[in-house]
Amino acid sequence: MLVDNISKLRWRCRRGMRELDSVLINFLDNFFVDLNQEEKEMFASLLELPDPDLHSFILGNKLSDNEVLVNLLKLIRSSIKSIN
Repeated sequence: MLVDNISKLRWRCRRGMRELDSVLINFLDNFFVDLNQEEKEMFASLLELPDPDLHSFILGNKLSDNEVLVNLLKLIRSSIKSIN
């Protein structure tokens, strides 16, 4: 899948948890376009995770050694402030 296909990514942002839907769609709409290709691919990979794992990563309860993932999660967390 081309990670630049926003409509497919938007569909994959729809989760079983409303909170995740809101966070992921907000990030996609407002920040995704500014990511580099590696970050875009990492975002697409994140969307493959089960909801509990994705939720844990976003909350910071689950950690990673992958620098790209760590930085992307920081961006996603900071984007949460712009939802309200």
